[in-house]
Amino acid sequence: MPVASTTPSARETELLELAYAYVLEHGISDLSLRPLASAIGSSPRVLLFLFDSKDGLVRRLLARARQDELEGPIDVHRIWAWLSDPTHAGLLRLWTEAYARSLTDPEGPWGDFARETVEDWLALLAAAQPAALRRTARGRDQRTAALALLRGALLDLLATGDRAAVDAAMERYIAAVTP
Repeated sequence: MPVASTTPSARETELLELAYAYVLEHGISDLSLRPLASAIGSSPRVLLFLFDSKDGLVRRLLARARQDELEGPIDVHRIWAWLSDPTHAGLLRLWTEAYARSLTDPEGPWGDFARETVEDWLALLAAAQPAALRRTARGRDQRTAALALLRGALLDLLATGDRAAVDAAMERYIAAVTP
């Protein structure tokens, strides 16, 4: 019996990228298949066929967002520069929306998004630490604090748009903890 391929088709990849661009601009919480399909040149039926369900599509879109966020740099200074870059605003609004939905609707398609993204970022921050520090409680605490500060600064920047104030606070933090 042939085994089904797990490699997405070219059309599936194309539609996922188009849908991703759409949710970066419009958000994901109130995603409706009909307007999405119309905007990306498809139909709800095709999307359901390719992604199994609306929840399946949402899961794939969130995985796509996590892929983008993890391609950034790994030291705190460069992470902040990447996060605060206005060209990433759509991705970061999507991340914030999915993170919040993951916490308030853990049974939905975003159920594990918050936990998984924290684990991903902690792993990236660990990779940037010296091996001897990485394996200590102090190293773990530094990673956790750095991630919490980055996440808080990101939320403040998205909420206020006051880049100067948030950048200044981040620069003071980075200077204080960077040897």
